[in-house]
Amino acid sequence: MHGCALGIGERVGNAAMDEMLVNLVLMGWMDQDLTALGEYCSLGGSMTGMPIPRNYPVVGADAFLTSTGVHAAAVAKAYAKGDTWLADRVYSSVPASLVGRRQSIAIGPMSGKSNVEFWLRGHGVESTTERVACVLAAAKTTSHVLTDAEIAKALSLFGKSESPVPHVSKRSKRSKRSKRSRRVGV
Repeated sequence: MHGCALGIGERVGNAAMDEMLVNLVLMGWMDQDLTALGEYCSLGGSMTGMPIPRNYPVVGADAFLTSTGVHAAAVAKAYAKGDTWLADRVYSSVPASLVGRRQSIAIGPMSGKSNVEFWLRGHGVESTTERVACVLAAAKTTSHVLTDAEIAKALSLFGKSESPVPHVSKRSKRSKRSKRSRRVGV
């Protein structure tokens, strides 16, 4: 087999050695310690001037990051039970530990309270209903995963306001029907 780090090569590139190695280990065709794979790819990327894309499989910054509520809740529950083996494999076709990494949980517009509670615990901040609601409200107004600085800002705003979540008035179903009915002349 021929390949190189990150599939970098002349014209259209080469087979990505890093992806081949992971698949060979997962299929049981090879027994190899791949914990230095990220370092190998980083070196290959820096030596060729080709940064590793965040979404690159296995070694990209986002490879083992989730901000989706259900996935994050399952990972967080496994960690809370002390089951790192399960946390490493739930919803993941490649165990993060295979390549010396760990599953991580972020907060974004698709997150749920488990994401926020996990982040708060991990940063030594007491998780309260109000804090969780405040951070979730900030996350739901964005189209990206929040940075630690954005989460800290949301928490600092919470400390300064009496109501951590902006009040959003909801129209009742009846008033929506009434408006719709008026538009169509019913």
